[in-house]
Order: sequence, then C-alpha cells, then structure tokens
Amino acid sequence: MSRRTYGGPRNTGRTRSAAAVLATLTCGAALVSCGTDNGGGNGAASASARPSAPVTASFSGSAPSAMASAASSAVSSARSSASAAASSLSAAASEFAASVSADTARASAAAEKELKKVKGGGNARSEVAMTGLPKSQTGGLLAVLVSITNKTDKKASYAVRVDFEDAKGKVVETRFVGAENLAPGKRAQPVAISRQPSTPQLTPRLTQAQRY
Repeated sequence: MSRRTYGGPRNTGRTRSAAAVLATLTCGAALVSCGTDNGGGNGAASASARPSAPVTASFSGSAPSAMASAASSAVSSARSSASAAASSLSAAASEFAASVSADTARASAAAEKELKKVKGGGNARSEVAMTGLPKSQTGGLLAVLVSITNKTDKKASYAVRVDFEDAKGKVVETRFVGAENLAPGKRAQPVAISRQPSTPQLTPRLTQAQRY
C-alpha cells in the first residue's frame, strides 16, 4: 500500500511564489535605499531628479552687463576729467591775464595814445623784439614777450603796437604795450596777449615801435 504525501507539488509552487514576491520587495527596497543615499555613487546619479526650468513669464527687463557698466563709468570719468581740465585751464588763463594787465595797463594806455600821432612803423623798431610764450605758461592763451631795449644814451619811453593776424594776413586783434622812462642800456619786457580763441591760429606781428 503506497503512502500519499499531501502538499508536495502544491507546497513547492507556493514556496516559489513567495520567494519571487520577497525578491521583488527586496530589490525595490534596495533601489529606494540607493536613490536616497547621500554618500554618492552610481545610484545617486540614476535616482536624482532633473531640475525644472525656471518660469520666465514674470521676468521683466534684463540683467545689467558688467562690460556696459564699466564702459559707462569710463565715459563719465573721462567727461569729468575733461571738464576739470578745462576749468583749470580757464582759471590759469584768467590768472595770467590779470597779472599781466595789472603791470602794464597804464603803460599800454600811454602807448596807444602816443602811437595815434605816429605814421608808419615808428623810429624804434630796431630796439624791439618779440618772443612767443609757451601756452603751458599762459593758460592756453596766445601771448608774446615784447623785449624793449633802450639803445640810446638817454632815458626814453617806448610805445609798441602788436597786431594778431589770421592766415590771410587780416588783422583780427591789436594790442599796445610800452615802457616809460627806460634808462640807457636797460630792457623792459611787457607781454602782449591775444584774447581771441586759440583756433584758428593767429600770428603776432610787430607793427609799430616809437621812442619818445
């Protein structure tokens, strides 16, 4: 009489099914563990979420460019420097003109009055010479140093006319300088200054020189 074994094949099938479910759960847990592990590794890269693109609908304008800001700053700085330089030059010109005028105003008036009586170039052109002054010393003004030397053996006064001409030879401006009671052999050096703009360039010319 054969012995029947209950649950043989049937139990084996149930066991295999349970093993499959357990393996699935174990593998899923392992994946979850890999995805949340902060220690790094290949699992972190595969389980990391992709960043979402920013929503730009509410954006307005654009961010300032560093290069554009730097250029704007450079332009502003250059304009400020140019303005400061122009103001400084103007102040220097005014100071130079004022110092010259204070020393020569009376002599200039006397020279202009005297030369109204003179026809031609005058009797003392050989005793007068002119030298241009550097604009760095005059605040940018066109100015000439008029050297008057008394070559006689007596005291004398001198009246000098300087014309400033343009490129065509037209007289644009006239200045008078002079020296009073200049001793024999002595020299006086008044300055004739043009008040015209620096451009176009003018040329100073000794027009009259009278000894009286």
